[in-house]
Amino acid sequence: MSNATLNVEGMSCGHCVNSVEKAVGNLGATANVDLAAKKVSVEYDENKVSLGAIKEAIVDQGYDVV
Repeated sequence: MSNATLNVEGMSCGHCVNSVEKAVGNLGATANVDLAAKKVSVEYDENKVSLGAIKEAIVDQGYDVV
């Protein structure tokens, strides 16, 4: 398993947290959102999903990965 921490702009509430965690979860990865720090920690299997796909899933929810 691989781990990464992403800086994500635009999250402001519990709904944002749920949207990001669900989108990442749908890819078979796990996301833990720190709303105050604007960070998303992800754990994923590189053989099943790429970090690029995870970033894209977050962007598709309307947030900016910086």
